[in-house]
Amino acid sequence: MNYKEKIGTKENPLQLKTPPQTSEYTMHIEEKDGQDILVCTVGSTKLHYDMRAIEDLHKMLKTHGDWMELGSKDEKQDTKEGTVEHWGRSSENPVGGWYGLKKNLRGRFGMYMPPLMEALGLAEVTHEKRGNQMRVI
Repeated sequence: MNYKEKIGTKENPLQLKTPPQTSEYTMHIEEKDGQDILVCTVGSTKLHYDMRAIEDLHKMLKTHGDWMELGSKDEKQDTKEGTVEHWGRSSENPVGGWYGLKKNLRGRFGMYMPPLMEALGLAEVTHEKRGNQMRVI
């Protein structure tokens, strides 16, 4: 699927909120080194994610078949097995490691990818203060 129209550009990014609905951020597609990447802008911080993350996460959630805890963590923090965050950096995922592309800013996959998946109509995300989960639609 072509996500460029829905996700947007640097000039017209997709406006999103974190799962607890407490912070706003944007997501857009940009070309880097000849490849399209996802650029997540949180305040003045820019995180980069592999475009493959959308399809791979969707496929994993389909296989999982139930709610999955998000488990968002910074890059240097340990993750809880069985969470979206853990999967997003695991050697067991389709890319064999991190979907985050920017050293020291590769974490928070479980915070910023689920709302994007929800906005694209690919997943459902809970919006509690803590312990949020997602599942495939």
